[in-house]
Amino acid sequence: MAPVVRFAPSPTGRLHIGNARPALLNWLHALATGGTFILRFDDTDRERSTEEFARAIADDLHWLGVDPHRTVRQSDRFAIYDAAADRLRALGRLYPCYETEDELERRRKRQAARGLPPIYDRAALKLTAEEKAAFEAEGRKPHWRFLLDHETVAWDDLVRGPSHIDCASLSDPVLIRADGTYLYTLPSVVDDVDLGVTDVIRGEDHVTNTAVQIQLFRLLGDGVPRFGHHNLLTTAGGEGLSKRLGHLSLSSLRERGLEPMAVASLAVLVGSSEAVRPVGTMAELAGIVKLDRLSRAPAKFDEAELDGLNARLLHETPYAAVAGRLAALGIGDGEAFWLAVRGNVERLAQASEWWTVVTGPVEPVIEEHGFIEAAAALLPPEPWGPDTWAAWTDAVKAATGAKGRALFMPLRLALTGLAHGPELKALLPLIGRARALSRLKGEIA
Repeated sequence: MAPVVRFAPSPTGRLHIGNARPALLNWLHALATGGTFILRFDDTDRERSTEEFARAIADDLHWLGVDPHRTVRQSDRFAIYDAAADRLRALGRLYPCYETEDELERRRKRQAARGLPPIYDRAALKLTAEEKAAFEAEGRKPHWRFLLDHETVAWDDLVRGPSHIDCASLSDPVLIRADGTYLYTLPSVVDDVDLGVTDVIRGEDHVTNTAVQIQLFRLLGDGVPRFGHHNLLTTAGGEGLSKRLGHLSLSSLRERGLEPMAVASLAVLVGSSEAVRPVGTMAELAGIVKLDRLSRAPAKFDEAELDGLNARLLHETPYAAVAGRLAALGIGDGEAFWLAVRGNVERLAQASEWWTVVTGPVEPVIEEHGFIEAAAALLPPEPWGPDTWAAWTDAVKAATGAKGRALFMPLRLALTGLAHGPELKALLPLIGRARALSRLKGEIA
């Protein structure tokens, strides 16, 4: 059976690079195994979840190269959560609690003062019917906790290997708030069961949740999915990533002109046993990334490294992969132009600057008029090709005695107006004889 995975963001903000890691690891796992990737919007928080954020998340994933096979929303699925809650109540595993948050906080402080762990003491299980009725008469509405089996839950983690949690060390988790809304845990398990999720790949901050969820899977499903908990991304300085770091949102990275595959390559290869390098396609990346080769240490996402990786990726990118984007920028001359300039761009948009150098207008810089006049007189007739530059400069060298920098720099300044740039061997045929001659005469062309 092919795996089924899911990425389950809350549409309460934009995706940042830290969210990209689990999204990508799930997507790559699905690609590598012929599996199915489900985008599930965990939008049970009705106050903070918005349709605008949901659309933005879908757009960001598409830009990154993640195109879900199916999309669902928890806000459409409350009926199955209600049915699951009723089933747990019937099994005696979901019980009402009437403590306020202030009462619970005072209880935790008393436990801390006695050197006890801050675990819920299950006092609500001892309430009589009369006591519950009295709370109801006060206007209190119960929140509902899941009654954990005090056992050690073990699983073979896809990333971390053999793992276990002693559930006696955990509080019975609240599954339903006093206002009747669901917290993350129950809808997540119910959806995974209903959608046939086989592999749950997520950040290591969910490890403890796994023990609770495995108990719920045993009660509500036909089996337990496999779990994999990967290391988390941090900033280069070790700071945790969050939505407040707007400059590391996927939308901001896109606006900065970064290549999605550069972002994807760094997001999944950093903090793994694989060397960080530019990878051109998701299919190729899926063949490289292995869950069991991820490090247990935090993975540091260095923006400077991303900039370098982006440049390296473009320097290796074939014309076919960017042809449409170059055309959208109004750039012509096809593959010859791209191969000539790609080694001199750090962002694809910078190709437009070199297109201007080719097509003009360029203001030539001429410092040695006699030398340039001699060079112009030796400019060969068209047609021009890859050997034209060498033939011309050999002739100029023989006529003037100039060599090295003294030969090449004056010609570059006159032809491009710049002291740096792509090899003129490739650029000169694109500029063409008419424009080259005009520039050698000092004309803006």
